[in-house]
Amino acid sequence: MQKSIIIGGVIAALGVAGGVAIGAYQSGDSQPQYADIISVDPITQTSETPRQECHNVTVTHRRPAQDEHRIAGTAIGAIVGGVVGNQFGGGSGKKIMTAAGAVGGGIAGNQVQGQMQQGDTYTTTEQRCNTVKDTKQETVGYDVRYRYDGEVHEAKLDKKPEGDRVSMRNGEPQWQSAGGA
Repeated sequence: MQKSIIIGGVIAALGVAGGVAIGAYQSGDSQPQYADIISVDPITQTSETPRQECHNVTVTHRRPAQDEHRIAGTAIGAIVGGVVGNQFGGGSGKKIMTAAGAVGGGIAGNQVQGQMQQGDTYTTTEQRCNTVKDTKQETVGYDVRYRYDGEVHEAKLDKKPEGDRVSMRNGEPQWQSAGGA
């Protein structure tokens, strides 16, 4: 019976030693592993927002002519020209001078009234608006390249990883430990 206790003890000791050896082997495999982060490139998105941009401007307008054909200026000029022309000459020359004065005065009166009407202006303030686009570029994620076990891998993350390496578990990156998502 002592032999069987000794044999049982030896078998138990070998079992414990084997378990310890296997455990030591497996624990050597479970040490922390890391992948080196090679590059982190932002993924950007551009958006445009339209908005109105307005400003006030002063606009000069010409008043509409009340006497579009300048009849009043022509008539007054003809009367004044006729009176002045009548002061010169004698006999039939007086009639010619009166007629010439009336024609010249009519032309001059028409021109004067035209210049006065062109100068009759008023100003208003008007609002002028243009649509402009505000352009905004924002980062919506990150393209990350990392090297693990001699191979280069890629991942898209919402947040930028911190540091220059990431913890690996069972061949998968643990981005939370690197500051990623």
